[in-house]
Amino acid sequence: MNVGIPSVLASYTGGARRVAAEGDSVAALLADLDRQFPGLRFRMVDERGRLRRHVRVFVNGEAIRDLDVAVREADDVQILQALSGG
Repeated sequence: MNVGIPSVLASYTGGARRVAAEGDSVAALLADLDRQFPGLRFRMVDERGRLRRHVRVFVNGEAIRDLDVAVREADDVQILQALSGG
């Protein structure tokens, strides 16, 4: 499936804003992305295996927080990352 990558993480994907990945859950999808683009998952998932608070994942337009959510080949997955600072 095609996964939308936020611009702040595109340096991990060689500048690509959409990449192909496989998996039957969001967790498996992120693991596949990390296999292809080492270090990418660490920017999205904390040490407890949860999405970092500034990362949002949308599956078919619906925000999810549970990495065990099932995904299918036809699903649209978009990753967004909020910028912060001051």
